[in-house]
Amino acid sequence: MTKTNSDPKQRFAKTMWASMLSPEHMQRVEEEVIERFVPAGSYVCRKGDPVDHWMGVIEGFLKMSSISPEGKTVTFSCMLAGGWFGEGSLLKTEPRRYDVVALRDTRVAFMSRSTFNFLLDNSIPFNRFLLQQLNERLSLFISLVEYDRMLDPDTRVARCLAAMFHPYLNPGSSMQLQLSQEEIGYISSVSRQRANQALQLLEKKKLLTVDYGGITILNLEGLRRFPDEGNV
Repeated sequence: MTKTNSDPKQRFAKTMWASMLSPEHMQRVEEEVIERFVPAGSYVCRKGDPVDHWMGVIEGFLKMSSISPEGKTVTFSCMLAGGWFGEGSLLKTEPRRYDVVALRDTRVAFMSRSTFNFLLDNSIPFNRFLLQQLNERLSLFISLVEYDRMLDPDTRVARCLAAMFHPYLNPGSSMQLQLSQEEIGYISSVSRQRANQALQLLEKKKLLTVDYGGITILNLEGLRRFPDEGNV
């Protein structure tokens, strides 16, 4: 990872909680948060690492996952611009329980534990945001367990794509996602070939269009409810 020096205000352009802070609290955040560039394929953090920062995506695409002793990869979540993660480990002061890898070149913001705790102690809006985010993340993880154990691959791809447009966890997402079929396979726990088949089906249902190097969502609610034909 390489430390970079962009405009501090640009780091928070897509961050929901930033607009909730008082000017003096936001000034401290802008002064103390640092930015690092993480090349595609590199680790932002690894399972077992000490947790010293809360992290957010300024630009790029991250995957949160864990590898079992047998070599099976379980994907927990993906983070796009505006998404922040790691608050649970900071609050519990435990080693990190997952790996975070950059699926493409990514700029990551790092907020130190001291700044994070300062906001906890002094900002009611920040506390409300964290409470809501933790609740939303719990709901997402429960849904992902359901997707993995109960849904067929086509539905899993649809629901995992829809989950990327969560207003709290990925607030900066647009309806056009520059995602490869391999990346879609990662987040849905299916092969690239199976992801391609699912995308073709979802395109026929007019839920999305597949473009070169990405997809455009046409019916987000339909993706969330797929395969309920009454809602697509």
